[in-house]
Amino acid sequence: MKPAPSFRRSEPDARRQSLIEACARVLAKAGATGASVRAIATEAGVSPGLVGHYFDGVDALVAATYHHVDGKVAAALDAAVLAAGPAPRARLEAFVTASFAPPIADPQLLATWIAFWSLVTARPDIARQHDEQYAGYRARLEALLRNCGLADSALRIAAISVTALVDGLWLELCLSPACFSAKEAGTIARRHLDALTSPAG
Repeated sequence: MKPAPSFRRSEPDARRQSLIEACARVLAKAGATGASVRAIATEAGVSPGLVGHYFDGVDALVAATYHHVDGKVAAALDAAVLAAGPAPRARLEAFVTASFAPPIADPQLLATWIAFWSLVTARPDIARQHDEQYAGYRARLEALLRNCGLADSALRIAAISVTALVDGLWLELCLSPACFSAKEAGTIARRHLDALTSPAG
């Protein structure tokens, strides 16, 4: 008689993760209104009951997916900053321009974000996640700007302006990549950083 298979502790986490990734794909393809338990289960290749085993309904799964997607973006930004080396200006530029290249500059990622944004006004938990994500990005940007010599009194406005510029360029790159290149987006962003961090900025 064959011994019973030994299941690794990581297997439940892997199944949970596969549902989150399936949810992100469904959100990208069908939007928030199309993210049903059945649609996500079909995308993941599992029974609908398995979704309920790992999540307390589709709203909880969508919230977990938002957290996961935000984490992927944060990890890509961290990797870019780490690869830039120790120089403060290089780290700032890397953080800002990472949004103009994969995996952040990606039409499917944009479609997933649009689905999340559509829920901000309808779901307080998603609105809270959105505010936390935005505040976290801005705080990291403020720290990088401070390391480049920007005065504390100027950090908030500077970080808001850089974030708005990056968001606009990222959005257009994802929607219409033929309009301008990632290199041009980087040039625009660097010029804005020059204006902010120069002695007269």
